[in-house]
Formats: sequence, C-alpha cells, structure tokens
Amino acid sequence: MGEAKDILSQADIDGALPGLPDWEYRSGGLVTVYKVPTSAAALELIAAVGQVAEDLNHHPDLDWRYNRVFLRFTSHDAGARLTGRDVVAARRCSDAAASLGATPQPERYPPVG
Repeated sequence: MGEAKDILSQADIDGALPGLPDWEYRSGGLVTVYKVPTSAAALELIAAVGQVAEDLNHHPDLDWRYNRVFLRFTSHDAGARLTGRDVVAARRCSDAAASLGATPQPERYPPVG
C-alpha cells in the first residue's frame, strides 16, 4: 500500500469521477458532505463510514456538524495523493450514505488548504 504505482494520474481521476457523483476532486483528495435529517442520523452515518474504513483499513478525514457529515479521502501514506483505495472507499461510503437516505452536497465542502 502507498507505493507510487498506486497513485492515480489525472486521467485516472477524471475517469473515476463519473462513478462518484457524490464526490468532488479537490486539492489532491475526494471530498463530500452528506446531509441527514437529524444529529442521530449523522451518528448512524458516521458509524457506517467507520465500518467501511475499518473493513478497508483506509480512514477518511471526518467532521460532524449537527446534521452534516464532511468527508475527505486522500492517501496520506502516498504523499497525500489520490489512490485506488480512495476511490473504493468513497464508493463504499456513498453506498452506505444512500442506504441511510443521506443527501450528498459536495459543493458545501469548505475550501481545502
């Protein structure tokens, strides 16, 4: 894991994004925000994201604000660049969010920097 060969090229990233409609590519990572009806629902989503992270041994940066969950995937062990692990993890988190009725709002992710 984390070898240079795992790092995605811009063409690879551009090819993956149509399959990740909940996500945007920004500053070397995949980012999104999920809105849910209540803070309790946000905790359910966080637990689901945590399960994905544990299953894949790949953990996002996560921030919780009442009924919104902010996620960012990047491979820190690959120089904070995007790898195939990030794409797989983002896709699995999207599936978990959809099963909980979360609304994706990637445009609400604050500027990264």
